[in-house]
Amino acid sequence: MAGVDRGEAGGGTPLPERLSYEAAYEASEIRDADFVTLSGIPLAPAYGPDDAASYAGSGSEGGRERWPGIYPYDRGPYASMYRSKLWTMRMFAGFGAPVDTNRRFKEILSAGGNGLSVAFDLPTLMGRDSDDPHSLGEVGRCGVAIDTLLDMEELFAGIDLGSISTSMTINSCAIVIFAMYVAAAENAGSKRGRLSGTLQNDILKEYQAQKEYRFPPRQALRLVVDVVRFCESDMPRFHPVSVSGYHIREAGSNAVQELAFTLANGFAYVEAVQAAGLPVDSFAPRLSFFFNAHIDFFEEIAKYRAARRIWARWMKERYGARDPRSLQCRFHVQTAGVSLTAQQPEVNVARTAIEALAGVMGGAQSLHTNSMDEVLALPTERAARIALRTQQVIAYETGVPSVADPLGGSWLVERLTGEMERRAGEIFAEIEQAGSGSMLEGVLAKIDEGWFQHSIADSAFDQEERLAKGRRIMVGVNAFTEGNDDPPPPILRVEPEVEELQRKRLAQARADRSADGARIALESLARDAADPTVNLVPAVIAAVRAGVTVGEVMYALASVFGSYEESATL
Repeated sequence: MAGVDRGEAGGGTPLPERLSYEAAYEASEIRDADFVTLSGIPLAPAYGPDDAASYAGSGSEGGRERWPGIYPYDRGPYASMYRSKLWTMRMFAGFGAPVDTNRRFKEILSAGGNGLSVAFDLPTLMGRDSDDPHSLGEVGRCGVAIDTLLDMEELFAGIDLGSISTSMTINSCAIVIFAMYVAAAENAGSKRGRLSGTLQNDILKEYQAQKEYRFPPRQALRLVVDVVRFCESDMPRFHPVSVSGYHIREAGSNAVQELAFTLANGFAYVEAVQAAGLPVDSFAPRLSFFFNAHIDFFEEIAKYRAARRIWARWMKERYGARDPRSLQCRFHVQTAGVSLTAQQPEVNVARTAIEALAGVMGGAQSLHTNSMDEVLALPTERAARIALRTQQVIAYETGVPSVADPLGGSWLVERLTGEMERRAGEIFAEIEQAGSGSMLEGVLAKIDEGWFQHSIADSAFDQEERLAKGRRIMVGVNAFTEGNDDPPPPILRVEPEVEELQRKRLAQARADRSADGARIALESLARDAADPTVNLVPAVIAAVRAGVTVGEVMYALASVFGSYEESATL
């Protein structure tokens, strides 16, 4: 046991017969429980100074004292952290038709939210129009339906996109939604150079976890790189990629896998953009990350600290970054959807508060708190307001934001941070080997092999097995079930009429546009797609301005790129 010989209890009170800590512990009656983190990291009964040895790590900076805002940034990317600016309270919203979500956005802003995050419906996420046969029954259900530039303009009607930060969770058709956002903002009078926000645009994790892909990985990567190149030249305030571990975790991974897979994908994007000719410091400062905030409080905080440390070291030592902003891992956090329960949904308020606190104590730059009813349906206005108020209580009542990295130096947290980094390093080594020294080629090879998918599935199985055997307790699920029969709270329902109205709206948009103009724009897009040296963003912007739909752009690209189907693996 590390940190030995705790011969006195806290406050100087002698233990009976001045036993060593180990002897006193062995004499105790211990509960029958698994004392491990959700990632399976064993936990000692207590930690001491020796356990913080991992704080120095193995980087070239050695054991130098660390402070927030100082390389390797494990204690936070900025010296003043929340004393200068609180995290962005970015509430995720989207349902029904664009006018419905526009109303919700305005409610969020009036309630004190200072950033918007768009949830798109499944057809939009898959790059399909609302009248596509595959879209039947899904239009407007899990997010807002966007088919045309007119929809995007209605979504943000009355909202100054030049003064509000917007995050868009979209991947396979990210280039199309991004083009519509740029065009809508410009049509409303905001210059593209003023726009700030984040496009998720992380296609690699789709093949690993979320499965919302359309094109083969290499062709899809080209679209990611094109958006990065476009933002570098035209939109310096916009983050063109948010490398997302959130969906990897929601698919069943543990915290170590979430950390390692996410950063590996980030390194792959760096190599892909460098291969396209951009110097690392020209784009890396605007790469951002999106992590899960799960219920294992200390492990989550350690995960964020390890992520910053790993990113800084790799960017400096492997990719030659010199701009401090390139070394700073800045990230958004969302509380864990998979930790929410349909049983006793009010208990989810407590879960969300704990997870949000972990995100803040871990130094997140923006935060979304899930609503208590999201496990049942899209959140109601009341539930979404309570979720936002949870952040505001942390921000203004707890005093937590007054100190950067308040758990820095904690023997437990430092030990966990080092262990997370060590275990992630083992995963990086396996990926790098598969790519013959390239993280990009290694990630692609491991996708083809099904390795990521199998690893996540194995982790999910292990967690469910622990739950089924009672080695892991979830309140209301396998213990403390009194109250499970209470009537559920009111939920938000999206009526079938929404789909019918959206289809009619789409048909009218097609009728009103110039058929020749749309055809010419699509033909031009296909020609550009056939030339790998051409950046496709301008052609997509021209197409959506001509009234071309999301689905039509995706089919035009598929005619050149082909489509992707995952191979079955054993």
